[in-house]
Amino acid sequence: MTGNLIGLTALALGWRRSVLTWPAQLLAGAVLITAFLGGHVPGLIGKQVVVVVTALWGWAQWSRGRRDTGGVEVRFATTRERAVLIGATAAGTAAVAALFHAFPNLSWAPLFDAYIFVGTLAAMYAQARGWVEFWFAWLAVDLVGVPYAYQHGYTFTALTFTVYFFLVLAGLVSWWTKARTVRTGTLTKGVAA
Repeated sequence: MTGNLIGLTALALGWRRSVLTWPAQLLAGAVLITAFLGGHVPGLIGKQVVVVVTALWGWAQWSRGRRDTGGVEVRFATTRERAVLIGATAAGTAAVAALFHAFPNLSWAPLFDAYIFVGTLAAMYAQARGWVEFWFAWLAVDLVGVPYAYQHGYTFTALTFTVYFFLVLAGLVSWWTKARTVRTGTLTKGVAA
């Protein structure tokens, strides 16, 4: 419960583009790793390991961005960036699923565990880059992660992820609006010049 409540706080901070989202995500991940160690859910454990490692990198990215520009810049990924993110996520999911199939004691549901693990990495990478698309990646992970958590008896985690789903939708609208405003301002300046 503690890890998930810290995770909700991290999501709210990310929505507001606060650099504090990253230490909160790191702490939530560390707490949830300890909670999931008792179950046979490597996808959920792997997801939290990804959260901890990526939170360190994201924290550095956003801290540097704030020093350079005074704020966290959000934007839409380019078509190429989206294609690379989707392709890398698909390839990564296939590779991790193959690893889980090769070592069956690592996972009861290799494809689901791989999807959650790699999808989380993709979402956090996109968040660290300031891409609006990171919210879509989180939605895609939650669509699998919520039923998976229910199935394995992590009811509070599943309920929390359900709340995340609605907060992610609100965050998506916020970042989308911010990115459109920035893009419209940039286009207007370009026309005026």
